[in-house]
Amino acid sequence: MKLEIGNFHVKDIMFGQKTFFQNGVLTINKQEALDFVREDEHITDADLFIVKPGDMVRLCPVKEAIEPRVKLDGRALFPGYTGELSQAGNGVAHALKECSVLVVGKHWGGFQDGLIDMGGEGAKYTYFSQLKNIVLVADTDEDFEKREQQKTNKALRLAGHKLAEFIANCVKDLEPEDKEVYELEPVTKRNEKTNKLPSVVYVMQPQSQMEDMGYNDLVYGWDANHMLPTFMHPNEVLDGALVSGSFMPCSSKWSTYDFQNTPVIKRLYQEHGKTLNFLGVIMSNLNVALDQKNRSAMYVAQIAKSLGADGAIVSEEGYGNPDADFVACIVALEDAGVKTVGITNECTGRDGQSQPLVSLDEKLTAIVSCGNVSELIELPPMPLVLGELEALARDGLSGGWANDELLGPSVRSDGSIVMENNAMFCGDQVIGWSTKTMKEF
Repeated sequence: MKLEIGNFHVKDIMFGQKTFFQNGVLTINKQEALDFVREDEHITDADLFIVKPGDMVRLCPVKEAIEPRVKLDGRALFPGYTGELSQAGNGVAHALKECSVLVVGKHWGGFQDGLIDMGGEGAKYTYFSQLKNIVLVADTDEDFEKREQQKTNKALRLAGHKLAEFIANCVKDLEPEDKEVYELEPVTKRNEKTNKLPSVVYVMQPQSQMEDMGYNDLVYGWDANHMLPTFMHPNEVLDGALVSGSFMPCSSKWSTYDFQNTPVIKRLYQEHGKTLNFLGVIMSNLNVALDQKNRSAMYVAQIAKSLGADGAIVSEEGYGNPDADFVACIVALEDAGVKTVGITNECTGRDGQSQPLVSLDEKLTAIVSCGNVSELIELPPMPLVLGELEALARDGLSGGWANDELLGPSVRSDGSIVMENNAMFCGDQVIGWSTKTMKEF
């Protein structure tokens, strides 16, 4: 497979009379974009905003992030989901870089939604404060789930994915500033030099725990709960085969933007043929029952061993119950003779003193921590809020609360907030670009 991504680096975004890209400036016809969003009969209210790094703006409840892209041959950006099923990972796409489409609920949030501060102290907690963002703030007619803690957010998420492609159409016929090319030789057809290098696979465990459909990550539009671990070409992940779901405490979540730009995959590509032989991606899953977890771990180890992997990197989307899948997978790989590094966040409690993972094993000898989901964050009021800040306290966001006997409410009367890191949108970036570092005291 050969994937070429033509990059257009966005230096600024503004609204104007037409949607076009010129000299680094993305101009959007706001009314046309909103008319496009409202073509979905389930969208009852929508508005569009532009926020940039340093803006004193707070967004909540944030549901999804997508990089605007378009495929030059007319295929759907997210095959099997926003359009007809087709093979991802081949061909040419154009991408608007340094920006994203963010989807924010106008009122209702849930367990899986989060918060972004574009400026001030809170900006350091999430990667998305560094991007220029096109913010869709919308509501839907999905009344059946508005007061539910768990929401599929189906209409809102789909609106964001389609809007990202709609906006990117403006660069479809332009010449990109630079290009990224991703190509791997078939595993059994590599040259002698590459074959002598340590062989590495990347094991991804996207969210797939929910047995009710509509909440999990999608693979080619297919609910990942239906999936057994399978071998995938890394280009498929970078090219829209994976779409973020709507179930996961938010700091642990992988947005669609993260899949499109997976840093671990890009780094493994950089090292391929130099320091290692990048075999590809084993797309695994997260389960509920112990026998399901062990079955998936067994599959992963068998695929890795059959491919001839010497080493593996394992990333889990989530914590708590998924820790058991994460640990079982690493143990199975180690038992198969595959040296493994794990990437995860921790749930060590507000004081940092609790067990970091639900399940532990002495064979976990190399774990990269991306932070503590329970760490308390206190932030001052923000002059402008997009969405509804009260959702943090009212709607069961993982990291917010209506009232705490010691800390009071998450959202105070003056607009200041106190919450757990749990509610910071994709804040721990387990997929490879965490904004955090270790500090020794």
